[in-house]
Amino acid sequence: MKKLILLTLSVSLALTGCRNSKGDTDVREAETFYNSNATETTRSKVTEYERPAALTDRPEQILKRTGYTASYNKETKNPNWVAWHLTKSHTYGNNQRSEEVFTEDTEVSPRATDNDYYSSRYDRGHMCPAGDNKWDATAMTESFLFTNICPQNHALNKYEWNDLEKRCRDWARKYGAVDIVCGPVYDSPTPTRTIGRGRVWVPDGFFKVVMLRTGEAKAIGFLFRNDGKKVSLESVVRSVDEIERLTGIDFFPALDDKVENRIEAQADLKEW
Repeated sequence: MKKLILLTLSVSLALTGCRNSKGDTDVREAETFYNSNATETTRSKVTEYERPAALTDRPEQILKRTGYTASYNKETKNPNWVAWHLTKSHTYGNNQRSEEVFTEDTEVSPRATDNDYYSSRYDRGHMCPAGDNKWDATAMTESFLFTNICPQNHALNKYEWNDLEKRCRDWARKYGAVDIVCGPVYDSPTPTRTIGRGRVWVPDGFFKVVMLRTGEAKAIGFLFRNDGKKVSLESVVRSVDEIERLTGIDFFPALDDKVENRIEAQADLKEW
């Protein structure tokens, strides 16, 4: 697989705020996973685990939603990453995506619009999937904001990406909860392809990292090309360390350093 290199841009914004999930009765927090140098504020906000460290090499605007947190990039008009804490209870609900429409996010500018995707031959690909947000009506609606969306090859969106989304829900039900971060990857610091008048960057690939932080902590990463070629899930497995080197994003910084170093160096789908 061709090595993907995330774009490098120069603007720095501080990472602030946190998102708290409803009904997280399925999670047993383990205090030993906290970084011993964390502040008491960080220690008290257990659902911040999924959020990466602040980005200093590209535009970043943090958007706090009911079901996820997004890091928005005004240059690409895509998220840098989207992170969420998926519990067993959040994998169920009666709020269906058939009632929702894709919507401009008025909190950001410039921004992608539905017209940018029209006749583009790319799907409006969810980062945090609608299927993870059926538990709450507002969460479902917010999952259709374009700041949670990237241009995605139809076959990838329909098959492999969707299959991994379902696998993550299975893991949340099996273990009680998992932390997830995903986002776009680009081959160069300038766009190889854009769509629409807004020139929304088309990613060359997508990453997803998943962590279990209760019980025996573990993590795994995945890397897909945005070309729709059929691949097995096993063939796209990567360690979190590999995804970090590729993207320049520091995942799960709130973990104790020893735990973080151990779980981010390993990637074995059979262990899940």
